[in-house]
Amino acid sequence: MSGSGSFGARYRRVTAERGRLCAGIDPHASLLADWGLPATVEGLSRFADICVEALAPVAAVIKPQVAFFEPYGAAGFVVLERVIAGCREAGAVVIADAKRGDIGSTMAAYAQAWLSDTSPLCADSVTASPYLGYESLRPALDLAREGGRGVFVLARTSNPEGGDVQQARAGERSVAQSIVDAAAAENADGTATVGLVVGATREHGLDLAALNGPILAPGLGAQGATADDLRTVFAGADPAWVLPASSRGVLRAGPDVAALREAFARTRDEVEAALGRSDV
Repeated sequence: MSGSGSFGARYRRVTAERGRLCAGIDPHASLLADWGLPATVEGLSRFADICVEALAPVAAVIKPQVAFFEPYGAAGFVVLERVIAGCREAGAVVIADAKRGDIGSTMAAYAQAWLSDTSPLCADSVTASPYLGYESLRPALDLAREGGRGVFVLARTSNPEGGDVQQARAGERSVAQSIVDAAAAENADGTATVGLVVGATREHGLDLAALNGPILAPGLGAQGATADDLRTVFAGADPAWVLPASSRGVLRAGPDVAALREAFARTRDEVEAALGRSDV
């Protein structure tokens, strides 16, 4: 899919309207406790409803962390389905942070779960791990392109352990750079179907200039990255594609809806100023 219906076109429209900040929804047990909520399905549901009410109407992109819904089993996935649907209905682009990665028919099933209109978990995009080989993601990449959706592929993650694999050499380039180059080739059709996950917490050593797709940059706030760091860390990238993400840094302002929305707006404005636009 190309033109106005592509994932890249949708991303550019919504970030132009609402700013370049991805709001994470991470119902960690400690956050539920901080909000005075029990670590039960009822507490999870209340947490999720507050997040959707506060963030979905104002955030360009929202990223529910699937792992924090999974411990509650089927009931947790029901809440997650409601989060995804509610955020999309309010105009936000949803990234299901599932970090799926497998081969063959299994990868195809993951793709159907997160990227097909027939699935109750269908989001606008999903995170995926390419470390079984970039082409192992082909079912997700193709389904995303067909449906005007996206796949955010892990390249250089914010955790220090990732460097052992991601910075290893693959010929004359690092493994992470080979992922970047494969994503850039995928995006040559102008759809920006493939985004990357590149942590904002450190220098990454990647050439991102040719990507022509969104760069999800976790680590803002609780992990230590600041808005000012973005200028240095992503100096070689098109700032329109840089999408910093904050979860706990914003969520700690809850459970009050107004305070949560204010924390998001303050962080978003800092990001916009750092990346060169302050008129949102």
